[in-house]
Amino acid sequence: MPLEDFDRYPLLFGPSPVHPLDRLTAHLGGARIWAKREDCNSGLAYGGNKTRKLEYLLPDALAQGADTLVSIGGVQSNHTRQVAAVAARAGLKAVLVQESWVDWPDAVNDKVGNILLSRIMGADVRLVRAGFDIGVKDSWQQALDDVRAAGGTPYAIPAGASDHPLGGLGFAHWAAEVERQEAELGVFFDTIVVCSVTGSTQAGMIAGFAGQDRPRRILGIDASAKPAQTRAQVARIARSTAELIDIGREVRDDEIVLLEGWAGDVYGIPVESTVAAIELVGRLEGVILDPVYEGKSMAGLVDLVRSGDIPRESNVLYAHLGGQPALNAYSGAFR
Repeated sequence: MPLEDFDRYPLLFGPSPVHPLDRLTAHLGGARIWAKREDCNSGLAYGGNKTRKLEYLLPDALAQGADTLVSIGGVQSNHTRQVAAVAARAGLKAVLVQESWVDWPDAVNDKVGNILLSRIMGADVRLVRAGFDIGVKDSWQQALDDVRAAGGTPYAIPAGASDHPLGGLGFAHWAAEVERQEAELGVFFDTIVVCSVTGSTQAGMIAGFAGQDRPRRILGIDASAKPAQTRAQVARIARSTAELIDIGREVRDDEIVLLEGWAGDVYGIPVESTVAAIELVGRLEGVILDPVYEGKSMAGLVDLVRSGDIPRESNVLYAHLGGQPALNAYSGAFR
């Protein structure tokens, strides 16, 4: 059915702001760069891209009579912090499985940043020793069973709110929002740059923009360091979302672009280009990026503009997905 017919629980201020990054544009000497700011999208615990997705999952949870949102992520997961915030907003409980996806040496890694915010908001935070994977994890299934055994009614939210039938709707709506903002600004964004890990942010964009049928590229920048798995998940979610919202055609293979080269070898570890991108944008624009997602997608954008892979005449929209609270757990990268 059409996207506007799906139930949506309002969690955002409204459309997230779009603004030009003029000093970064001048510094790189190529395409004009703009940012759309999911880090400023909501009053709930610093917002972020997952809050937009949860607008569509929450009505489904409430319709099922759930009393507990159960999700999973790494110790510094932006997603689980946003699940905790949304649960608080809706008067629900949250159980958050926080796995050790990132081997980062900061001694306070499991005490500050996102996980601290989740604890402040009353979530049941469970630390589990297990490595990174975007698939379904045993620890998450165990948490769901624990809620049922205690007499509760859990609602399962996978990592990143991604591998869920409704996971792509939030960013299909984002695509419609961009189209309206383009009309207001008098600009057409021919290139979108977005970070991809669990996949539904990019996948929702692909489905939403495919319904508009205008010539633009959505360039996913891999930050999972498992690009084959991420690419497959982006493709699957994009196609299922396109079918769900009746765009009237198949998503083509050439619309699914995931670029490698900026993730490093392991998820969640900032590499030299990550830190350089964070410092560049901070010093030129006063805009703060995070070391797990946005620093990597911005490093990709910088190189693609400098090399001319994104042409000089392009208008580029950088999707800022949030995540800055994690910086508190990565101080060692900026000494």
